[in-house]
Amino acid sequence: MKVNEIFYSLQGEGQYTGRAAVFVRLSGCNLRCSFCDTRHEAFVPLTEDEIVDKVTAYPARHVVITGGEPTLQLTRSLIDKLHEAGKFVQIETNGSIVLSLDLVQAIDWITCSPKELPVKIARIDELKVVYEGQDMVPYEIMACDFHAIRSLQPCDTGDESKNRALLDAAIDYIKNHPEWRLSLQTHKFIHIP
Repeated sequence: MKVNEIFYSLQGEGQYTGRAAVFVRLSGCNLRCSFCDTRHEAFVPLTEDEIVDKVTAYPARHVVITGGEPTLQLTRSLIDKLHEAGKFVQIETNGSIVLSLDLVQAIDWITCSPKELPVKIARIDELKVVYEGQDMVPYEIMACDFHAIRSLQPCDTGDESKNRALLDAAIDYIKNHPEWRLSLQTHKFIHIP
């Protein structure tokens, strides 16, 4: 597999914010988002067993497979090997890739942060929308269809005043739609990877 990096930190976003986790960042993405903060082109080739060995060097049970877009490479055998090692496996996906039902069922937690609609993934546990002030109706419908936890994450534009405006708009949206919760990129605030 093409692995960008494997690192140990705290989950900074969404449902599992604050939880110690091993991050497996796979290389490559099928989208080019203007706000992407990940350089996912570089990689080191690793076998699934090498990935599991690196993951199990850390004490956390929680593993986050992310990218780029992890579903371009994700396999059932990697998920199974991580489970055999006693790990809980979360993926962070943009939802643009059709996955086999077998693979979807093997994953413990699917966080979908769609960048294009409609999504093509068959299960979403948490819908995490990067908020740029867009129309939320399609996401409202999607969250209902999947019975997903709803997280609204203001986009980090790199501009402090724009970020503040997006945060304020997200807070207003959530106050008017309390089924949503605010997701902040806390790892950026506390300066950890």
